[in-house]
Amino acid sequence: MDRGELHDLIGCWWWNYDEGNFDVLASLLSDDVHFTCRTDTGETEWEEFVRADVRGREPVMAWQVDHRINSPYPLRHNGTNVHVVDRAGERTAFSSYISVTHMVRGAPAPLSSGIVHGAVIDEGSALRISEMHVILDTADSDVFSKVRG
Repeated sequence: MDRGELHDLIGCWWWNYDEGNFDVLASLLSDDVHFTCRTDTGETEWEEFVRADVRGREPVMAWQVDHRINSPYPLRHNGTNVHVVDRAGERTAFSSYISVTHMVRGAPAPLSSGIVHGAVIDEGSALRISEMHVILDTADSDVFSKVRG
């Protein structure tokens, strides 16, 4: 798999999610896709809105549609630092960051950030997302050695 194709697929996912192009989103997923979403602390007042652990294209899309139509617009998910973590056969694992903004009083404002871990499979005619695990940042930052030491 070409790294540029991976970047393009992930960028395509976030663009079409933000714009509500649900048919395009569905076409980017494998039949047996596994999608999860949560916060890093599990302690926000909006946990139920972001929490997901869904398998299969149709259930994943049902969650995505419901989540998107109940979120602000414009909304911008910016996938950055997309990189390959592992390759095994037709499966390529990746990790990246996301930074999410929305508009407040006419100016872009941060809404969230997080980490995405996932996998893409090559189905011959197209690359498809087979796993996407989103972990949103909610814990206050602290000295690295205190948090990860």
